[in-house]
Amino acid sequence: MFPPVIRFLLISNVGIWLVQTLFLSNRLFAGAPVDDIVMSLFALQPLESGSFWPWQLLTYQFMHDTSGFMHIFFNMFALWMFGMELEQVWGARRFLTYYLVSGAVAGIAQLVIDPLTGGGFAPTVGASGAVFGVLIGFGMTFPDRPVLMFPIFFPVPARIFVLIYAGMQLVSGLLGQSSNDPVRVAHFAHLGGMVAGYLLIKFGQPLFDAVDRFGGSRRRRAAPTMARSYDAEYRDVPVYTISEPEPVVTAPRSVTPTRFVVDGEPITQEMIDDILDKITIGGYHNLAAREKRILDEVSRQL
Repeated sequence: MFPPVIRFLLISNVGIWLVQTLFLSNRLFAGAPVDDIVMSLFALQPLESGSFWPWQLLTYQFMHDTSGFMHIFFNMFALWMFGMELEQVWGARRFLTYYLVSGAVAGIAQLVIDPLTGGGFAPTVGASGAVFGVLIGFGMTFPDRPVLMFPIFFPVPARIFVLIYAGMQLVSGLLGQSSNDPVRVAHFAHLGGMVAGYLLIKFGQPLFDAVDRFGGSRRRRAAPTMARSYDAEYRDVPVYTISEPEPVVTAPRSVTPTRFVVDGEPITQEMIDDILDKITIGGYHNLAAREKRILDEVSRQL
């Protein structure tokens, strides 16, 4: 089951791409191509063009190249692959804030840096900047998680995978592209998204706390600090074996009520903590169907 923000982002991006491709291409309005009008208003226009508007830092993230399918496919695949667990761990509001801010900073980086490296004046579209922010967020949250993805065909720890991808984008951006290329890759937007994601995780806690307060969230541990690594705390944990089972004495657990109710059952803070601990140890996919249902409903009710 897709968490709510991932579901919204996938549906909105694919839906807008379909509208661009199927309904706006080859249409005229007042003698001008409709797709050109839409691009001039909502794609990220260079500052020198005179067509830049502030809202484009948000809207360009939901538009994609309509000349082929691979641009949106790889963006949505990476968003699904790396964003699912981040939203489950961080919560819907924090993840959406992180995603949109990363994409906006990525756009600013593209506007400022690309002209300095001889870039052209083409508009920028795509969710890549925000997705690269998600990528570094995954690498910092699950640094030891094995990742297998093009163009690396063997598993590497997520933190190494992120560094490799960042290096590739930096080299590609510095080498530049021909201004005659029909489709230019916004390498500095990718790097800008990664830098934004890193800074948000390291220093953005006040912003995410404000998002929680604005949304009326009363979560404690269900909204962990963004800088928390879910792999590091379980690294090098010793494993002991015993020949005979010993009686285990556990102190009675407190019951902390929350405002969440799933299928008529009140959800306690301890239930949420147990589910988050299970994600930490074995990943989201090791949750039982009931636990996934609880986590999805809690994220939706935030």
